[in-house]
Amino acid sequence: MTSLRTKATEATEATEGTEAVMARGAVHAAPRRRSGKWTALAFLAPLVIYLAVFYAYPLYRNIDLSVHDYTPRAFVRGDAEFTGLDNYADILSDDTFVRALRNTAVFTLVSIAAQYALGLALAVFFHRNFRLSAVLRAMFLVPWLLPLIVSASTWSWMLNSDNGIVNAALQAFGIGQINWLTSPGTSLLAVTIANIWLGIPFNLVILYAGLQNIPPDLYEAAGLDGANGWQRFWRITFPLLRPVSAITLLLGLIYTLKVVDIIWIMTKGGPADASTTLAIWSYREAFGTGQPDFSPAAAVGNLLILIAFAAGLLHVRLQRKEGSS
Repeated sequence: MTSLRTKATEATEATEGTEAVMARGAVHAAPRRRSGKWTALAFLAPLVIYLAVFYAYPLYRNIDLSVHDYTPRAFVRGDAEFTGLDNYADILSDDTFVRALRNTAVFTLVSIAAQYALGLALAVFFHRNFRLSAVLRAMFLVPWLLPLIVSASTWSWMLNSDNGIVNAALQAFGIGQINWLTSPGTSLLAVTIANIWLGIPFNLVILYAGLQNIPPDLYEAAGLDGANGWQRFWRITFPLLRPVSAITLLLGLIYTLKVVDIIWIMTKGGPADASTTLAIWSYREAFGTGQPDFSPAAAVGNLLILIAFAAGLLHVRLQRKEGSS
């Protein structure tokens, strides 16, 4: 009996000792957890400040501009009249809105479709790693590296009606002069071609990187099964590039929606609003006339933000749906 009581006492003391050690460990762990939390906040602070200064505040100011009647005098005096949704009603009822929306849709969809198709074709072509492939691939990056004002000015010269190189080449084949930049029927096509040329290198780089991540064993196995090049592309390359393609198309959509410089330098949205997009309309209202009208310009800009936001939500939803399936 004595030995049993002794063992029970020792077990109780051991348990109490363990609890004391655990309590001391918890006391020491609490400062470490607090220190880790402050460290995480310190690393997160620069990102939060950046997002607040360069995203949240400009978005707030843009919304504020769109719901007030801001004029240059109102900016100086700070007494802009609150108008609510009147600016949005004005732009939606404006005749320019339908034309600009249609031009934006055509310009954006044709641009990203052609950029993606040509970029993918070039990426597959350069994926073979033949001689001089690296040099040629670097040359295709030139449009991406040039300043936009240089690219737009070059295309304006090439498509000039009187002495442009494009019309000179067409006349050599017996085709008459085409007023690329001054005709309502061709101005939108002209700026779309220039924008496609500028966007191909971006698609090439991203899709080429995606091709590098596809295991070569899959192509070897498909070749042993008798699949030809076209079948290997549609059964292996294209499906495995789907995530990369999705983000490429999304970024292309967002970039193309806000294109201003190319169109403004080449046609200024004309003639007769034939190449006016929502971005050009917003820029012209704010800075393109002698009497800036900032509030309607901000309202048009907010519509572009909503379109880009909707595209982003659609992308996230499709990605989640694909991940769950």
